[in-house]
Amino acid sequence: MNVHSSSIIAAQGVFIGNRWAPAASGQTLQTMAPAEGVPFAEIAAGDKPDVDRAVKAAQGALAGAWGRMSATERGRLLTRLAYAVQDHAEELAKLEARDTGKPMKQARNDMVALARYFEYYGGAADKVHGDTIPFMPGYFVTTEHVAHGVVGHIIPWNYPAQMFGRTVAPALAMGNASVVKPAEDACLTPLRIAELAAEVGFPEGAINIVPGLGEAAGAALSSHPELDFISFTGSPEVGTLIQSAAARNHIGCTMELGGKSPHVLFADADLDVAIPVIANTMVQNAGQTCSAGSRLLVEKGIYDEATARLAEKFAALRAGTPEMDLDLGPVINATQKKRIQRFFDRAEEDGVPVLSRGQVADGVPEGAFFVEPRVYGDVPRGNDLAAKEIFGPVLSVQRFDDEADAVKLANDTDYGLMAAVWSHDGNRALRVSRGIRAGQVYINSFGAGGGIELPFGGMKKSGHGREKGFAALHDMSTLRTTIFKHG
Repeated sequence: MNVHSSSIIAAQGVFIGNRWAPAASGQTLQTMAPAEGVPFAEIAAGDKPDVDRAVKAAQGALAGAWGRMSATERGRLLTRLAYAVQDHAEELAKLEARDTGKPMKQARNDMVALARYFEYYGGAADKVHGDTIPFMPGYFVTTEHVAHGVVGHIIPWNYPAQMFGRTVAPALAMGNASVVKPAEDACLTPLRIAELAAEVGFPEGAINIVPGLGEAAGAALSSHPELDFISFTGSPEVGTLIQSAAARNHIGCTMELGGKSPHVLFADADLDVAIPVIANTMVQNAGQTCSAGSRLLVEKGIYDEATARLAEKFAALRAGTPEMDLDLGPVINATQKKRIQRFFDRAEEDGVPVLSRGQVADGVPEGAFFVEPRVYGDVPRGNDLAAKEIFGPVLSVQRFDDEADAVKLANDTDYGLMAAVWSHDGNRALRVSRGIRAGQVYINSFGAGGGIELPFGGMKKSGHGREKGFAALHDMSTLRTTIFKHG
């Protein structure tokens, strides 16, 4: 597959019961290549009738071959899919890069993570154990984790392949059947992965994909009366709508709703280690990452040195097309580019200085959605740059006075997804980490290569529920207690 071919890829439709079919409406949507600013593919415009068919197919799978399969057999299928992803990794990476605009090296890393999700949960499928509970004489009591049933997954455009693995793999491992609504801006890899799943032997209806607009296919899925659980990653505003729909049907949900994650940099930190990591976490995927370390909080005594080093690092950054394979690619679409520009304009109005900026490489297509990476500082407390999720390659820098001030500043946001503390004083690093309200806190590192094994999720407006690790298996199941009176 040519990453920068300008041809339109034919629409493949919805994927239901291991079969391709046009959307019930017969309508399609164009998807744009962000690094080119032109349409390059068409996807089915799924809607309520397609979601209804997908849910019924999932119910059929649960009543049929998929529902009768043992946990060990499910695990073997997940492992086979991991191997299939590895075998098709370059094809998938090119598709992901074209669809999202990210550099090829990042797209290839995404496929490594995708395969790892299916490998990890393939191995874990038959290792989720229940308990026996001591009770009154004459009773034997056990608990077991059982599937919810039909799980809906609404996944975002920033990591379509990884997000598919992150949410669908644990759901399948626990025996659920899945209906996936991928983002209309980038959904080609989930469609291809579902096709690979059918090829390796997943029964009909275990995995179903309905692409389409959020207000059509997404709304139909989240409000479907026969859905048993829903997983969503996206904005808090849309998360509110989905949770409201779930509440009307009295079903549970896992919500990952973004972040404004801080790096807390103390004077005794190793800047040679910290600064490159901080810069990389901000430009990874062009900053379009919920867990991006988009705030740098610096102890006042090293503010000048740290910002000088950071400015040098950012000035060397280059954004380019996937095949250029530079530091970052474009943002996803024109709307997102305009939104980021509004933050730039507001910062200029507020007099917040730009400490450094990278560049867009020469030769990128005119009309593509590139944004130069920027560092702002000293950003006033409460300013939008430091408080709101920009979802672009933009880092805000603030200074703090002491340990207590660092914790206060780190928590000065509505979000609570991730954080990092940089210090060689282990006692202080642990104290500060425990004072920060975030679902994941790193000490002298950040991100841990995707951390498939590490429970992940937010506090405050970053959402609730946990993905990754064994915690995801518990979220993707419900607990049943059996009380047996034997005499």
